[in-house]
Amino acid sequence: MNKIIIIGLGNPGKKYENTPHNAGFSALDLFIEKNSLPTFSLVKKLQSEISEAMIGGIKVILVKPLTFMNLSGTAIKKVLSEIKPQSESLIKLKIIVIHDDIDIPIGDIKISENRGAAGHKGVLSIIKELGTKDFTRVRIGILPDKKYTTTDIFVLRRLPEKEKNLLKKGVQSAVSEIERLTNKK
Repeated sequence: MNKIIIIGLGNPGKKYENTPHNAGFSALDLFIEKNSLPTFSLVKKLQSEISEAMIGGIKVILVKPLTFMNLSGTAIKKVLSEIKPQSESLIKLKIIVIHDDIDIPIGDIKISENRGAAGHKGVLSIIKELGTKDFTRVRIGILPDKKYTTTDIFVLRRLPEKEKNLLKKGVQSAVSEIERLTNKK
């Protein structure tokens, strides 16, 4: 049986909700809502919130790591060891990571496969912990119109209405891409 694991990157807690850095979490939440999938459940030993469903005969596991962005790989390594133990080595596992990308205009998305982190610390953590970059990335653009003193200030701030609407468009496009990648539509 094949499995797809879809990882949305973000930071846990109310403080970070609706910030650009949580675009991956937002995309998973919208995907679940739009497709009437089971809500997320906290799995403490995996340091993640998990939702599982069958889509087109394939088991799909949605993951929101709760280790904060820069340590995402720690949780993902635990999740993968639980999902695909060594005894299941013949099972094909497709990994999709959804995250914000400050190099892409806000509201746009890009798909990458088998590429480096390009400075994204959450993706870098996953590559480091898994020892591979062999996964698909759905990159949601968050590049603002104006310059900010540091990336940290921008990615964790509340957005003005215009940028919020553009980011929402990007999240919706990412959900369409997730549906395509899972053969949902």
